[in-house]
Amino acid sequence: MDHLQRTNADVHTPHGPPLILKHDLPASFVLFLISIPLSLGIAHATGAPLMAGIISAVIGGVVVGAISGAPLQISGPGTGLVVIVASLVAQFGWAATAAITLAAGVLQLALGLTGISRLVMSLSPAVVHGMLAGIGISIAAGQLVVVLGGTALSTVPENLALLPGVLGSSHLGSLLAGAVAIAALLLWPRVPRASLVPAPLVAVGLATALAFVLKLDVARVDLPDSHALVFPEMPTGSAGSVVMAIVTVALVASMESLLSAVATDRLHDGPRARLDKELIAQGTGNVLAGALGGLPISGGLARSSTNVAAGAKTRYSAILQGVWIAVAVLAFPRLLEMIPLAALAGVLFVVGLKLVSVDRMRTLLKHREFLVYAATALGVVLFGLLEGVVVGLAIALLRALYRLTHCSVRVEGNRVCVRGSLVFLGVGRLVRELRRLPLGQHVVLELHIDYLDHASYEAINDWRDGYERLGGRVEVDEVHDTWYDRADQGKPGRRKTLPGPLPRWFAPWSHWQGSPVTLPAQRSSAESDPMLVGMHEFERRSAPLVRPFLQELAVRGQRPQQLFITCADSRVVPNLITTSGPGDLFCVRNIGNLVPMASADDRSVGAAIEYAVEILNVSTIVVCGHSDCGAMKALVKGSASRGSHLHSWLRNAEPSLIRFHAPTSSGCTELPVADRLAVANVAQQLDNLLGYPSVREAISAGTLTLKGMYFDISNARVYLVDPDRNGLEPVPSPA
Repeated sequence: MDHLQRTNADVHTPHGPPLILKHDLPASFVLFLISIPLSLGIAHATGAPLMAGIISAVIGGVVVGAISGAPLQISGPGTGLVVIVASLVAQFGWAATAAITLAAGVLQLALGLTGISRLVMSLSPAVVHGMLAGIGISIAAGQLVVVLGGTALSTVPENLALLPGVLGSSHLGSLLAGAVAIAALLLWPRVPRASLVPAPLVAVGLATALAFVLKLDVARVDLPDSHALVFPEMPTGSAGSVVMAIVTVALVASMESLLSAVATDRLHDGPRARLDKELIAQGTGNVLAGALGGLPISGGLARSSTNVAAGAKTRYSAILQGVWIAVAVLAFPRLLEMIPLAALAGVLFVVGLKLVSVDRMRTLLKHREFLVYAATALGVVLFGLLEGVVVGLAIALLRALYRLTHCSVRVEGNRVCVRGSLVFLGVGRLVRELRRLPLGQHVVLELHIDYLDHASYEAINDWRDGYERLGGRVEVDEVHDTWYDRADQGKPGRRKTLPGPLPRWFAPWSHWQGSPVTLPAQRSSAESDPMLVGMHEFERRSAPLVRPFLQELAVRGQRPQQLFITCADSRVVPNLITTSGPGDLFCVRNIGNLVPMASADDRSVGAAIEYAVEILNVSTIVVCGHSDCGAMKALVKGSASRGSHLHSWLRNAEPSLIRFHAPTSSGCTELPVADRLAVANVAQQLDNLLGYPSVREAISAGTLTLKGMYFDISNARVYLVDPDRNGLEPVPSPA
């Protein structure tokens, strides 16, 4: 969660008048054009006075924006609260709903002061997005009824039941205005340079103009009766229902705001959100909104992402858009009253559908969380918000319990492979499989487990002791962790499968193949190719670990940040000495880690450099030499046969020899001659890189840096190379 906290540098983010005028002022106008139709549409969808949406938009911009913990988040009438507020208005009336909003704001203030806001991040994303999808379906169903000329009811089943009747009625004006608004919202983003004008403004503007020109008989925005402030009144009803309403509004508004703040952080490089402060700001906004008769307020990702995309840099974009909304309502109310309600319903219909994200469904399917998502959404649609969330949480907990108690057991000859979490509820199946093994054999129990409780350890240990007393031999091979080993400490006579401490995915073939265990790929021949055995080992052990990363890389393509040029020596493993993985390094390996000059005949290294800098846009090029380098020894001794390919290639290293013998080359005097030459060679290759135009241009633009490295094989130490003195420096500790 550290990424959510603002750093000291963020506190000093500049926000003077030039920055506000250049970035925040234009962004505020874009937000203003979006907020007007959305605020009116949300108010109409809830059954509240239309001015309630305007009041909340102004407070969300001016007040919440001024004290927000997420400066680039935009707050206003909450889209995710539409269904909840509509049911509250129907149950308690508008004045009582305002009182509930005020009380919910007080609860949010209390939650923000207790520092509990981070707990929202522990809620399953599948439940949260399922809740939003259910709300979106509910909004879309209700607003579709309005577009067709009817009056929306409070639940989805009721609205679906109304559809046959409203379809048979003759409300052509509403249908035409709503259809134009929907079509404009869907088609406008495809128009070139469409981002200059917000789609909701275009949708409402076209529908309004059409209704005015054709003189359509449609219901329109009616502000005069809403100008008087509606002050909150104590709700009538059972205390339990009122308390439940307050808690529901507070929790849903808080979750929507905090999740939106976290998501907005991913869209920009400015100050990070401070969640507790954001929750206090949202609570303050809802206290004022409830006191003045406004809708409940929450932060919204749609408006916030628009704010970032419009170039906003500070909180003044939110504040200014609230000011523009207030000015527009006070100065141009007649213009707003020309808007057909069906146009606003069309806008909300599309907004509701967008809450049902197909991309999110694909992601949850990939992570096997779609059942929780679908159950939550269906529960919200059929039973209500709280009921749907409870259904989703229950299924999420049941799935977590299933995963905790479920493990897979596979027997391959005398090897038993166990995957998953091994607890007492699932150990019975494992023991049954173990007892079926023939006696007197050499058995390998391979554990790919993320948890092992004491009961499971005792069960395995009891079977192991009994099996070995009857003449068998059992070796426990823990692949990803040491649960069994830690529980087994202190027991004598235990032998591991691996003969040394290195994990198999880092150890050479000779290390892990020294085990007496016969792998399946070795059964056909005692002289199996070690590479083939290693490939089998990768498929069986490592592939399940790296498959998710490789699948992602296959979809989005490679985006390495470093070009790593090093020697072809088999003892140098770039991913090992840099602790990197798939997709991190774009590697070039050759004899002596050489970078031929740009004018040389060789083109292979130059092609890789140009591809890395111009296509992949790497930020760093690293040249890495190493100790005991055969190429450097050949240079020192002149042992490469004349006329050979090796001799021809090593001619590219002649500048390194000249550099090494220069009087100013005094670094690393404690190293052997060949190793000192290896250091000087790295420094020379950094100079050679500057001969490539693409490298020079990127360095001048400040987008590329060059680094030299030296790997001491025998001591497993990495150093940085100082090219000015051909010397070595220790790798600095990260700040």
